Amino acid sequence: MTPPETLAATLPDTVAPLRGRARLVAGLRKPASWLQLVQFGAVGASGFVVNLIVYSALLEADVPYRMAAVAAFCVAVGNNFTWNRLWTFRHRRDASHAAFQAARFFTVAVTAFLLSFAVLLLQVEALGVGKVVAQLVAVSLVMPLSFLGNKLWSFR
Repeated sequence: MTPPETLAATLPDTVAPLRGRARLVAGLRKPASWLQLVQFGAVGASGFVVNLIVYSALLEADVPYRMAAVAAFCVAVGNNFTWNRLWTFRHRRDASHAAFQAARFFTVAVTAFLLSFAVLLLQVEALGVGKVVAQLVAVSLVMPLSFLGNKLWSFR
């Protein structure tokens, strides 16, 4: 008879985690992922409202729209991290990982912001779109990328 330690040593500890596209496809098949998307959307909607309020208020105060966009992003990213950590991805919350998650979240947020900022500038400068409408469109376009980055990397 084989000792339990020897038998355990011959079995794999865990199945290798899915990576890349396989992980994305597997995640899309889970109803919990769709619930998280709805929660992330609700948090994003609150951050979106915060962003537009701060942006519009700063425009009204004659702050240049580029600076207003950066300031609005900073306020909204704080709102979104807090609510995503407390609500959307709470099952993955560990006090010892808060700074690590914040760094990853901020990396995703800055990447999304840079994309949205480029779209904002393109719309305002090249297409003549109104500044508030351009901000609304720019932020809306990057939300799916932000969700995927946070689900698959920041809060995993």
